[in-house]
Amino acid sequence: MSTTNETTARLTNDAVGQVPVRMPSAYITHGGGPCFFMDWDPPHAWDELRAALEAIIPGLPRRPRAIVVVTAHWESPEFAIASGATPELIYDYGGFPPHTYSLTYPAPGDPELAARIGDLLTDAGIAHRLDPDHGWDHGVFIPLKVMEPDADIPIVAVSVRADLDPEAHLELGRALAPLRDDDVLIVASGSSFHHFSNFGSPQAVDFDQWLNDTVVAPEKERWDALVDWESAPYARHAHGREEHLIPLMVAAGAASDLPARTAFRGQVMDTAMSCWLFD
Repeated sequence: MSTTNETTARLTNDAVGQVPVRMPSAYITHGGGPCFFMDWDPPHAWDELRAALEAIIPGLPRRPRAIVVVTAHWESPEFAIASGATPELIYDYGGFPPHTYSLTYPAPGDPELAARIGDLLTDAGIAHRLDPDHGWDHGVFIPLKVMEPDADIPIVAVSVRADLDPEAHLELGRALAPLRDDDVLIVASGSSFHHFSNFGSPQAVDFDQWLNDTVVAPEKERWDALVDWESAPYARHAHGREEHLIPLMVAAGAASDLPARTAFRGQVMDTAMSCWLFD
């Protein structure tokens, strides 16, 4: 997934006397429920998105030592951090085949990393709480079963804030950015289009194009546009409620001034969707 611009703009481990490449932050479309682990008609509806998610970790500068997942499926009045050592799975979807309620993902939690996240948020003046009992919803374990099927990288889940304020989530990403220097992959898990009654709409293309134009803009321009995302073409057509878009703000907030790189851009269930990596 590397590009010439990326290669010349970023430092590499092989460059004598220079610092290692930082881990990127990623915004992913995590699919619908347990979509990657069941039969569909048409049968290959999720294959391209699956392949894109499978390619993310092999395409990183190094294997991450841990993954922080900001999930659209956990809302809290203040940011919450799952700090347990062995979180249980939360099967927060309904009406799917019985086998999807016995899926497993035995990756360890990382209480030490959770505490460090708490310290970063304290330093940034961001209200938060540690939650040792909260499990991993399908915005965490479903995409990670695709991205990291060996389940041997420690995971910390982080909620979105219930007010869904875009600037607050950009600031959250800025506070989490130092983790990238410690080989921690930040994954913002949501969906670039999430309005069930409008799936298959041609207007999804217009909103997706706006998102793609926005994430490659310079940092200040990108920040301002994401704060004002409701002004984008067909914004509310794409997101009747924006909990699946808001994780994008975290990934962008953790980014440098470099343009985002496309990890996936295509049609899922006849709807335009995308995923990006931010350096």
